[in-house]
Order: sequence, then structure tokens, then C-alpha cells
Amino acid sequence: MTGADTQVVVAGAGPVGLLLACELRSRGADVVVLERLASPMTESRAAQLTTLTAELLHERGFDELLAEAAPEPRAHFGGLPFDLSGLDSAYAGNWKVPQYRTEAALGRRAAELGVSLLRSRELIAVEQHAGHVVCTADDGSRFRALYLVGCDGAESIVRRLCGFTSSGTAATKELLRADLSGVRIRDRRFERLDAGFVVAGTRDGVTRVMVHAYGQGVRSRIAPPELAEVSELWAKVTGEDISGGTALWTDAFDNSRGQVDRYRRGRVLLAGDAAHWHMPIGGQSINIGLQDAVNLGPKLAGVLTGRAPERLLDAYHDERHPVGARMLGYVAAQETLLIGDRRIEPLRQVLAELIALDEVRGHLARVVSGMDDRHASPGSEPA
Repeated sequence: MTGADTQVVVAGAGPVGLLLACELRSRGADVVVLERLASPMTESRAAQLTTLTAELLHERGFDELLAEAAPEPRAHFGGLPFDLSGLDSAYAGNWKVPQYRTEAALGRRAAELGVSLLRSRELIAVEQHAGHVVCTADDGSRFRALYLVGCDGAESIVRRLCGFTSSGTAATKELLRADLSGVRIRDRRFERLDAGFVVAGTRDGVTRVMVHAYGQGVRSRIAPPELAEVSELWAKVTGEDISGGTALWTDAFDNSRGQVDRYRRGRVLLAGDAAHWHMPIGGQSINIGLQDAVNLGPKLAGVLTGRAPERLLDAYHDERHPVGARMLGYVAAQETLLIGDRRIEPLRQVLAELIALDEVRGHLARVVSGMDDRHASPGSEPA
């Protein structure tokens, strides 16, 4: 067998896969991370860390990353704002930092810990045996491991290869977004206009735009949209011209959402978007995924080192599946409030009145910040 034997193969070197690798390696487990991309990503993408995630990263010594994050004392539910500053945490609020910086910080820590990260390796086959798994990459290399963890995103190859079943809803709506330089437009925070929904915000000279036109369906795509398409849709909804800007990154995403029925199948487990996927509303995706990693890492390390029974891995599903399911429900509600047509305005008005109530605002603040899951997120293993 070519390649190297290891205790755990992690598929995916995004933030979730890297944090899981750090959790495992810091507890003595041997880890190989396989990543299909040849080099680290340079896009802002998921650019918000919640209060709970910031706490967990602080506990793991990522204060340098947190120091460069811009604090945001408010959040929103379906575009309706509310305050987060009253949370019982030194990290109350949201923390704005581009995903590539989070990924870079986690990657440096993984390298320091001795994690083996192999790029340009995409899984094409997985064989699961009684005592191990064999992972085959597209370059012909094969890796024999005790466990495989898929952290390879919403289009997870591990999920498909290993036969995980799931439930969810198909896409019916699409949004376009882009990071642009060289444009001057005003900030727009979750604006619902006559023709659609838009967001715009500028930080460090880069303007993030996001747009949806009411009634527009989902296009079949094999590549991200061109700037011309984003500009055309932006002009249709806002009347503004952003075509003179330079696109640093463009993206199209839809409102499909789903969750696997079980987070574990034998010696294969899933975490992050591989286990649950949805619209990127409120920055929940990266945060729930990182919290998955913090929960799973100590459990799996405990099993590998003999300090915990294998059944502890089932507790990972039992603890994290309800968290993912609940968040999918909250995302679905926010989707309706954000990009539903004008007929949902009465509902938005009623909800705005409710959010003004201290009890409601406090409840939503704890949910979107992850603080209601504060004690369930960390992993556990016998002392």
C-alpha cells in the first residue's frame, strides 16, 4: 500500500477539518489531512465567528486570530437587528474575520503540531473494513486508517462514497455575491426593495455585495458567476452600477438545506457542512462546523488512546445532530423573512415588535451566538 498508515484521515483542509486535526493531534493521535485544492484558499467567504466559537478558539490559544477580528455588537434574525452586548461572555458579539485568515491560523497550528497535510489529493474511493478504512485518492495513493472523518463541505465526497442518508429540501432560490474593489456604493444592511433583497458593506477597501431578485429561480452552474452577471442583477434590484469594479471573488448559492440522518457510519464520521448544509445566513455554517470539531476531537482521541470506549463516538451524533437540526429550522425561518416576497411584510412587522421585548431578544441572542449550547459543544472523554 502506497502512502502512509495513520490513525485518522480527515478529508478537507477547511477550518473544520484543520481544527479537528488540531484537536486530535494535540491529544496524541496521528492524523493525515487530504485536501483536493493545491493551495490554501484566499477568499473571505464565511467571515463571522460567534461568541461561543470565539470562546472555544480563545481556550485553544488563538488569541492572535481573535485580536485581528473586528467586533460587531449586534446580530440579526431574518434581517431584523438586535443587540448581543448583554451576553455573559468576554467575547459577547460577533467577530468579523475573513475565512482565509481563520483557515491560515488553524493551518499554522496544525503544522506546529505535526499534522500531515497533503494537497491536490481528492478521495475517489473508500473501503470500510471491520477494523480499519482504506482511502484512495485521485493520484493513486492509498491510506489505511482506523477512522475517516469527512469535513469536505456541502458537496461532500465522503458523504456520497460512504452511503450516508439524509433528509432536506431542494433549491428553489438563488443568491449571488461578490467581493469587489474599486466601487463606491453605500452600505446596505439586509435591504428588502421592490425587486429583491440586497446587502452591501465595505471593509478594508473591499466591498461585499449580495443580491437576490424576487421570483428568480436557480441556474445550473459549473463555475462561479461572472462579474457581469452579478452587476446586471445588482442593477436590476438597486439601480446602481457596480460593473466598473474588480471582482476579487464571486459566488452563487441557493436555499437548499439538509442534514445526514446519522453523523457516524461505522468507522466514518462527518462534521461541518458535510453533515448539515444550508444558506449562509448569519454566519452559522462555519461556527456550527467548528463546534462539531471541538465536540468530536476529544471523543475520537479518547477512543484512539484507549481512554474511552468506542460507543462514545455515538454520543457525538447524539449531541451534535439536534444542534444542527435546530439551526436548520432557524435558517429556514430567516430565509422566508429575508428573501420571501412582499407578502411576508406583516410577519416581519410582528416579529420586529417581539424582538423589542427583552425576553425574546435575549433568547435569540443566546441561540445565534451559540451560548445556549455552551456546555454541549465541547467534547468529553474520561479523565
